[in-house]
Amino acid sequence: MKTQQQQLHVATPLRQSLALSKAAGTSVYLKLDSSQPTGSFKIRGIGHLCKTWAERGCERFVCCSGGNAGMAAAYSARELGVPATIVVPGVTPSPTVERLKDEGATVIVHGKALVETMRRTAARSEPPGWIFISPFDDPSSGRATRLCGRAGEGADGEPARWCCPGWGVGLLNGGGGGLSTAHA
Repeated sequence: MKTQQQQLHVATPLRQSLALSKAAGTSVYLKLDSSQPTGSFKIRGIGHLCKTWAERGCERFVCCSGGNAGMAAAYSARELGVPATIVVPGVTPSPTVERLKDEGATVIVHGKALVETMRRTAARSEPPGWIFISPFDDPSSGRATRLCGRAGEGADGEPARWCCPGWGVGLLNGGGGGLSTAHA
C-alpha cells in the first residue's frame, strides 16, 4: 500500500444559486462535488472506507456499481496501491467502463441491470484479504461528517435545510446521520 497521509477527496466550494434561492424563498447553496477527482461525492465515503481497509492490509477492493461508486473505489485503489475489481451492469456506458479501466481497475460486465450485478457480487465468496465496497452509504464511513460538517450550517451558524437528488440514496442516508452528528 502506498502511504496516503491526506484524504482522497478535495474540499469543494459552496455556491449560492440565485434561481433556487428565489424559488425557495430562502438562501440555497449548492455543494459542487462535481469538482472531486472522480466527479462525484462518492469519493468522500468510499475513499475513507478504502483508506481504512488499505491500512488494515486489504489486498483487493471489489465494488458493484453503475458508475460513480465504482469510480470512487477504482480511484482510491489506484491512489492507495491496492488492486480493484469493479463489477458493472451491461447498461453501463462504454466511456464509464473505459474510465474505470484507465484508473487501473479490472472491470467485469455482468447482468442487464444493477440489481443483477449486485446479486452476483453479493453471492460470490471473495478470497481472504478482499473487501466488498458497497455503493450505499454507511453513516460512519466518512461521507456524512465530511460533507455535512461544512455544508450543514447556514450563514448565521444555524442548522441549514439540506436536500439531495432523488438518486442520492447513500448521500441522503449519510447526510441525515452527518447533520445529526454535526449539530448534536
